[in-house]
Amino acid sequence: MVAEMRSVDVDSSGPARAEELVVLEAVEQRVLWLSAAIIDHANRVRPNPTGLKVGGHQASSASMTSIMTALWFHSLTAGDRVSVKPHASPVLHAINYLLDELDESYLTTLRAFGGLQSYPSRSKDPDPVDYSTGSVGIGATAPLWGALARRYVEGHFGGAGTGRQYSLLGDAELDEGAIWEAIQDPTVPGLGEAVWIVDLNRQSLDRVIPGIAADKLRGMFAAAGWQVLTLKYGHLLQELFTRPGGEALRARIDTMGNPEYQRLLRCSADQLRKRLPGNGSTAESIAELIASLDDASLLAALRNLGGHDIGALIDAYDAVDDTRPTVIFAYTIKGYGIPTEGHPQNHSSLLTADQMSALADRLGVDLGHPWTRFAEGSAEATLCTEAAQRLRRPGYELQQAPAVPTDLGRTAPTGMGNTQQALGRVLLDLTRRAPEAANRIVTVSPDVSSSTNLGGWLNKVGVWSPTERPNWFADDAETILHWREQPTGQHVELGIAETNLVGVLGELGATWSRWGQPLLPIGVVYDPFVNRALEPWSFGIYAGGQSILVGTPSGVTLAPEGGAHQSITTPSLGIEQPGCVTYEPAFAIDTEWCLLTALGNLGKTGGSSAYLRLSTRPVDQTLAAVPTDPAARERHRRHVTAGAYRMRQHEKPMVTIAAMGALVPEALAAADRLTALGQAADVVCVTSPDLLFRALQARRGLSDDPTWVLDQVFPLDRATPLVTVLDGHPHTLAFLSTIQNVPVSTLGVTQFGQSGAIEDVYRYHGIDTDSIVSTALDLID
Repeated sequence: MVAEMRSVDVDSSGPARAEELVVLEAVEQRVLWLSAAIIDHANRVRPNPTGLKVGGHQASSASMTSIMTALWFHSLTAGDRVSVKPHASPVLHAINYLLDELDESYLTTLRAFGGLQSYPSRSKDPDPVDYSTGSVGIGATAPLWGALARRYVEGHFGGAGTGRQYSLLGDAELDEGAIWEAIQDPTVPGLGEAVWIVDLNRQSLDRVIPGIAADKLRGMFAAAGWQVLTLKYGHLLQELFTRPGGEALRARIDTMGNPEYQRLLRCSADQLRKRLPGNGSTAESIAELIASLDDASLLAALRNLGGHDIGALIDAYDAVDDTRPTVIFAYTIKGYGIPTEGHPQNHSSLLTADQMSALADRLGVDLGHPWTRFAEGSAEATLCTEAAQRLRRPGYELQQAPAVPTDLGRTAPTGMGNTQQALGRVLLDLTRRAPEAANRIVTVSPDVSSSTNLGGWLNKVGVWSPTERPNWFADDAETILHWREQPTGQHVELGIAETNLVGVLGELGATWSRWGQPLLPIGVVYDPFVNRALEPWSFGIYAGGQSILVGTPSGVTLAPEGGAHQSITTPSLGIEQPGCVTYEPAFAIDTEWCLLTALGNLGKTGGSSAYLRLSTRPVDQTLAAVPTDPAARERHRRHVTAGAYRMRQHEKPMVTIAAMGALVPEALAAADRLTALGQAADVVCVTSPDLLFRALQARRGLSDDPTWVLDQVFPLDRATPLVTVLDGHPHTLAFLSTIQNVPVSTLGVTQFGQSGAIEDVYRYHGIDTDSIVSTALDLID
């Protein structure tokens, strides 16, 4: 694919176009005022007894007003969706107010409790927000995965329609590695509805960026197959470039470093006439050219960049090629149109009362009545009304997620097996026993499908692709994994980038709230790399995405893999993640029940994400001791999915061993030895420390979660000293001692792992059977 890199010139010909631009520019000025006033009220007008700075980013908002005005009031359609850079949230609220999508009462609540959020939030803002942003790089990439999710829903169930997916981001945000992981993924070049608009103001939080990186950035996008459009100069400068000396002026500005240009913005007209020509051979011709301009025209021309020229912006939006992703580099000035314009430290600066008064006078608004709308019947009011009607989206009736069975009725497995194997088996069982639920499942993997036991599922349902692709190995008898890529596939394969994986999960998990079509997304990743994916997955949950993340294989149980592939902290991270339930089952049947419960909580109001930590350690499945009686089996299942169940129970226990996941066999062996020594030991299998902690919080009156599992698994009449053990950090289960306030010793992994046999590694970390026995005896004594 040959990528296109070109500049977009302004075409403002014709009286109709000129009239439209006048009205759009008037709306732009009102958006500028409203965004500045929203921030001003939060910081200078609203009572603030603590004196703590509220903030709100007036300069960052000002640099986006032209881009967003042209987009919302001219180019957007009802099917389009937009991710707005975090620091431009006041601009979004100002636009929604003019579109009558936000009540005036909220304009005074920026960053107040229950008011407008600091950054755009789908779940917390009172007005329409398409994508939550705030974490650098994550909000910018979300529309890529939103485009994929829309295509998936439309292809499988219909109702998602069409539309562009816009990302509005600052140029400093392109420093974030998540950006480049996303644009180079093999799936992205086919997403032609993706349009990124880069606010190229050449400033970050602390400084003016010293180098000129635009050419390099354009080349990187072009190499990834994107259409690249550049809006550098507006119509005033372009007209100047046609005059004698104009080419010299263009060359002077083109080669000027960012800090020098920013400094010129702070100059008076007299200073500008001295500094702008420079000292080169073309200085005289530039001086002669700008001598023909009056002061106001000279100052306006220097600021006339493409990202502030409504006509140029409209032309760029019209030039988007929908057959491939597009990036528009729109040159802007941070703080454009306000007194802090172009200052290197304007990122968090706030306008004074005098500056706000002067801005109100210049923009023709009443400082005493800052929220006044356009006069009814005016061209501006008409434009706002027409835009609101054009952008009004049809309502979507939320389709109820299909019922997921709580138990597939399988006889409990026998022999040796592991929880990772159970994942693939459950998915295949669902295709036979609950096909409606299975049809809603979509799995995602960053190139680890075969090594995480998804091979059978892939062979059954196929790999999703926007178009069908030939499987050149279909007739190869030695090929076990059949890679059938087609629009009906239910597995999305990505490159090796966990950030992309959870980005897709978040958007697939939000389709119920976008188009009323619930999906049941499951992402599979090596557990050691969950930490790498945690922040964007957490942000996806915050934005309303409901999904299941499976971390497998896990822990130092991966003994031969060494420390680099042995996860330690992930069990506790699952507890700490809001909007998510974490499970670490020990047996295949426990995995089935926990996974089915997690699937049943997806795709609905009040639903929840889940994290399953699975293992490849072979375990004797008969140790699970699943009852054969149907009522007893159901009772056992309820305990498994509530967080814990009892495995050994003595009349007069001296100690209790609470174990999780792969360490349950060691706990059972230790209990048998202790009992043989005359020190009876109960054993509790913990399947979800998260749910147990929630139950404990509820018992203390801090939540509404059920508490029955504590009473049945850790009753007061069986309270004994407690040993906890897991293949992860020991503090994960330390809180269990507070259920009945008993002495506790916590065993787990607190150091980087070692390569070796599993027995050696367990002994090294003190989580082997001998260590459990010794620790229990110390507690009993």
